[in-house]
Amino acid sequence: MKLALGPVLYYWTRDALLDFYADIAESTVDIVYLGETVCSRRHQLRLQDWLDVAARLAAAGKQVILSTQVLIESESDLKNLRAIVDNDYFMVEANDMGAVHLLAGKIPFVGGPHLNIYNSHSLRFLAALGAVRWVVTPEMSAEMLVPIQKERPPDVETEALVYGRLPLAFSARCFTARAYNLPKDDCRFRCLDYPDGLALRTREDEPFLVLNGIQTQSARIYNLIGELAALRNMGLDVLRISPQIEHTMEIIGLFRDCLDQACSVHSALQTMNKFAPDGICDGYWQGCAGLEQSVTAIKP
Repeated sequence: MKLALGPVLYYWTRDALLDFYADIAESTVDIVYLGETVCSRRHQLRLQDWLDVAARLAAAGKQVILSTQVLIESESDLKNLRAIVDNDYFMVEANDMGAVHLLAGKIPFVGGPHLNIYNSHSLRFLAALGAVRWVVTPEMSAEMLVPIQKERPPDVETEALVYGRLPLAFSARCFTARAYNLPKDDCRFRCLDYPDGLALRTREDEPFLVLNGIQTQSARIYNLIGELAALRNMGLDVLRISPQIEHTMEIIGLFRDCLDQACSVHSALQTMNKFAPDGICDGYWQGCAGLEQSVTAIKP
């Protein structure tokens, strides 16, 4: 199985992004997804900057894929989408059907997690349009994935999120701006103050959600390192790690060590727990409430 690094979902400074990807060039990930997928107002890096980063990563031996925005809201968003599709060099991850429409029948592409593929019929439809890989929607359980894996088209890879906050929803409204009583179009880029999102807690002071601009995420970190054997047996091709501002390199190393059997899953999980102060979860994978964590995943 290959390791992939998903696109950065948060708004980081230009220097933070460039430094981060300089480190990733030296990491053991096989595939790197690049680009802004959440909010078009985030432009510390423009498309040409992303292409420059992509070229450096490709020179370091990584497969680079440009990810498209999930929610297209304006003509400028559409113009940027067309420019990504027409980049002529790097494969594209389509995160909405508009991107699929532009890519269909022209170049091979990756069907992103936000296309919500839930059955083999939809996957075959996507493959017929040119998809060579699809990313499992994070809400899908192992039980639901099994029949899709058995019936998936030949030469189509399956990728699944194995680490990171769950992307739960997108909205036309910006929740981070709203938290400061600011309009979306004059948000003053408050997301820059929250490089891992704005955490929400319940009245009982329990972790609840994370606001990331127009995106809502889980507070707990989705972690399937305890399911590596099952993922391998199911024929998963690619495992995706979603970046965080801290510890991403350590997380990549722990997954690589476990895949290479250089580290036990239990030992890796103990270390990972230190990186997730609000806890971890794997409930969706187990077919139960998303915020739950299975007992079997934390046994020695």
